[in-house]
Amino acid sequence: MQKNILWLLCSAMSSPFLLAQNQGTPLNQPLVSHIYTADPSAHVFKGRIYIYPSHDIESNTPEDDEGGHFDMKDYRILSMKKIGGKVTDHGVALDIKDVPWAGRQMWAPDAAFKDGVYYLYFPVKDKEDVFRIGVAKSTSPTGPFKAEAQPVAGTYSIDPSVFKDDDGQYYMYFGGIWGGQLQRWDNNQYTAKAALKKPNETAVLPRMAKLSADMKSLAEAPREIKIVDKNGNLFLESDNDKRFFEAAWLHKYQGKYYLSYSTGDTHNLCYAISNNPYGPFTYQGILLKPVWGWTNHHSIVEQKGKWYLFYHDVQLSGKTHLRNVKVMELKYNADGSIQTVEAYRN
Repeated sequence: MQKNILWLLCSAMSSPFLLAQNQGTPLNQPLVSHIYTADPSAHVFKGRIYIYPSHDIESNTPEDDEGGHFDMKDYRILSMKKIGGKVTDHGVALDIKDVPWAGRQMWAPDAAFKDGVYYLYFPVKDKEDVFRIGVAKSTSPTGPFKAEAQPVAGTYSIDPSVFKDDDGQYYMYFGGIWGGQLQRWDNNQYTAKAALKKPNETAVLPRMAKLSADMKSLAEAPREIKIVDKNGNLFLESDNDKRFFEAAWLHKYQGKYYLSYSTGDTHNLCYAISNNPYGPFTYQGILLKPVWGWTNHHSIVEQKGKWYLFYHDVQLSGKTHLRNVKVMELKYNADGSIQTVEAYRN
């Protein structure tokens, strides 16, 4: 608790980097430094790694509790042939002005590939300031992408992540509380003034749904994903070092489904395992310990037999809304558990 209070004080003074300097030396360097990037969704398409991040900018928007200063306006795509290789910035792939229904704040996206077409999934607030999830198409993994005229029906909140299972079926995982508005949705119904959960209440759960064959619509109504402890109990809001906050990501390893996510206000990346893409997922532990900055958001991808964790921090700017993407190797233990990693060396 003392550490979190200290961080908030430093953030309020606009000097989180001063605290960061006392927390060790970064083990990894930003992939690019000419722009600010965050929330990296990494995929291997035709042997090459493509990274679909948020594109952080300084828009001079006042900071608030709901992340209004994260006022991104477009998406840029990065790629590399291999980890440690040259990183290419492919420029603007989609601009907010080209999304007919969009209002503001283009947050963390993801991408998928099917039958020669690449799909970019992205959250943005509509004209009523409610987060929805849109989809755009391209014949190239780097775009440009053309957005559909309306958001994906039935979607809401933020952080879409699309997983392709071994049978070719695609699933979307999404949601984020606080500024991500997930707490306003109950039974897929929206209540604008819904409050965050109280400490003794069951924590808000992420959502998921099977995608239709057209990749532009849901095949079913979104449902909650249960994340439980080893005894099968759901977490309470007060379990904020373990419960879901945002940034759901699904990957598969040795036949098991791994759901990883951010705890948000305690800054952990945690993971849980299931035998089914619908869950329930049993909590396993911390994947990545807190990074410098106000957020922690990631993706996990395999290339040539090795697994990698893409993440971000604020090494370049020291400002919570101007982040930079990084990558490190992930390793599994013999029992399938993931070795906890840290981003810094003391």
